[in-house]
Amino acid sequence: MPTRTKFVFLMHPYEHKRVKANTGRLTHLCLRESELHLGIGFDEHKGVQVLINDPKNYPVLLYPSREAVDLSTVQKQDPQLSTVRAQLETRRLVVFLLDATWRKVRPMLRLSPSLQRLPRIMFSHAAPSRYRIKRQPEPGCLSTLEATHELLVALDRSGLDAYTQPAQLLDVFQRMQDFQISCATANAPRGDRRHVRRLPSDRPATPTPVLAQRHRIFPVAVAS
Repeated sequence: MPTRTKFVFLMHPYEHKRVKANTGRLTHLCLRESELHLGIGFDEHKGVQVLINDPKNYPVLLYPSREAVDLSTVQKQDPQLSTVRAQLETRRLVVFLLDATWRKVRPMLRLSPSLQRLPRIMFSHAAPSRYRIKRQPEPGCLSTLEATHELLVALDRSGLDAYTQPAQLLDVFQRMQDFQISCATANAPRGDRRHVRRLPSDRPATPTPVLAQRHRIFPVAVAS
């Protein structure tokens, strides 16, 4: 799928090695203008630094914070949005997304001052997560694929990009989950528990202290 915006997925090694249903890789494969890089700290990552320091790029970080420009609520004549739009008259928007759990995202950002210094964008009022095979830690959390979809919706609404195929990412997401569920169903009668994925509704809730701290910092969660 073509986009004016370039998406750069910064994936924690755990997501690459251990998480079988990782949606960051799937999203990267769906977007023509995207890159995927593995790591924890990215200040010494040549490819990432080239993108950040290229004068033809306007790099931003998708990360919810009080100073982030909320593309879902900002008006088209808002000074914040006007500043971004002025930058894009001569430069290309490059969005960096941290692909990891909340517990692992914070060290990734802490170890990358060059990412900390980037302007931040976010979205809000997103649709509930469509993730059926994985329990999200709290209602506002989204997979990387869903977060990218919601960001593209916000970019289109604010006039910063044109999201011409909004059903494509969600359709791929749905088909990936259907495949996982079909595999679990096929394996269950054979007693092969290694590959069986229980649906979130079948799993006990496991509260984590990290979520309480996250909610205090960011009342509206954007992605996980």
